[in-house]
Amino acid sequence: MNATTQNQTLPKTFAEMGLNPALLQALASENYTTPTPIQAQSIPDVMTGRDLLGIAQTGTGKTAAFALPILHRLAANRVAPLPRTTRCLVLSPTRELASQIAESFKTYGKHLGFRVAVIFGGVKYGGQERALSQGLDILVAAPGRLLDHIQQKNLDLSATEIFVLDEADQMLDLGFIKPIRQIVSRIPAKRQNLFFSATMPSEIGKLAAELLKDPKRVQVTPQATTVQRIKQSVVWIEQGRKRALLTEMFSDPGYTRCLVFTKTKHGADKVAAYLEAGGVEAGAIHGNKSQPQRERTLEAFKKGKLRVLVATDIAARGIDVDGVSHVVNFELPYVPEAYVHRIGRTARAGADGTAISFVAGDEMKLLKDIEKVTRQKIPAIDRRNDKALGALDAAISAAGVAKKPTLPEREGRPARDGEGEGRRNRGGPRGNSRRSGGPKGEGQRAPRPERSSYNPMATEQGGAGSPPPVAKLKRRRRPGRKPVTAAN
Repeated sequence: MNATTQNQTLPKTFAEMGLNPALLQALASENYTTPTPIQAQSIPDVMTGRDLLGIAQTGTGKTAAFALPILHRLAANRVAPLPRTTRCLVLSPTRELASQIAESFKTYGKHLGFRVAVIFGGVKYGGQERALSQGLDILVAAPGRLLDHIQQKNLDLSATEIFVLDEADQMLDLGFIKPIRQIVSRIPAKRQNLFFSATMPSEIGKLAAELLKDPKRVQVTPQATTVQRIKQSVVWIEQGRKRALLTEMFSDPGYTRCLVFTKTKHGADKVAAYLEAGGVEAGAIHGNKSQPQRERTLEAFKKGKLRVLVATDIAARGIDVDGVSHVVNFELPYVPEAYVHRIGRTARAGADGTAISFVAGDEMKLLKDIEKVTRQKIPAIDRRNDKALGALDAAISAAGVAKKPTLPEREGRPARDGEGEGRRNRGGPRGNSRRSGGPKGEGQRAPRPERSSYNPMATEQGGAGSPPPVAKLKRRRRPGRKPVTAAN
């Protein structure tokens, strides 16, 4: 952790930073007076035009850490943008996060009159083309749709002055590194670069080195660690009983606003439908949903019309909802860092939160990977002593939760329940191979009956004493081989 070493020199209020009065007015109307650590460390340097490398988890206030100084700089050098250009470009990995970033720019800059637009896939091109044709001060975009507009000559980045890459590590997970390099190659070399990531895998570190020039480095939390205010726990349970336990949990009224994460889109739909059938208001959000569907479901969750929102990791970082009481990992993620981002949806803005992970026998390796990355042991729920979980103890009994899996179960091949990733389990433990000589796991070919009793002719032709086909196969020899005799 690279905590600031000069806390006494950091500004304690936004007014001390010298921000544009119009920005201070907007912040006051939102009751924002005290900057978060990343804002206090980042804003003064970004205001001067310096590049920035920010390592921070979601929920730390990093959107304002770049939005406020960008708005300040654009206002200090006010130039009307040319048609089909943008002065500032912000890249975001998901639709939801892009929308929220654009809303933040509009909220903070509401007294400045800047043109702000957001671009992502899943919606028609017409409105986006019209917004680009007028010229923009700030454009927030997802990489795929942005490249489409560039290739169709709807956008020219030759006048872009500021470039922001947000959630860089998720960009890597989604395979956007190559498109990002294509986009950056169209921006002038003389620009300000702001780079944000929750973690710094080697590929992201390489990309940061390519983009940034003498950056200010701000790291406000240790890499891949979880928020202390989140109470984390594990429930050992068979895969087939997870949905029953999840439904029982919501008999506790303390589960007011909950996020449930699954590995797959199909799995998210199935869990949401199961909860609805059990009388729990739930909705699903994932990449296969249309943008209007995703927006309606997210809005219903924000307004309290839905008690549960079931999501995949793709949507995880774009969900910024206050008051999430619980995060439930219905299935553990393949990528350990995704666990940090999932549970970071709760305990926001100084509140406390709870994260519960359902772990089946074939997810043991995933749990160990998470504990290794987060550098902490996640405790199993103690049904006798953990009174804070309230009605969950009864729910565990009702759903028939398993004890910690024994060694043979953990080493066996994962069961297939229709919600996994198919045969390729990239992050899960490998099953026993038929070549290894070990016990055969679930889903492998069953052993043949003893050859001495294998006689299908007995039932079909009534010839119980007729020689079985297997016996004939024994007397046959492979082509080209000589019979083995004493002379050989």
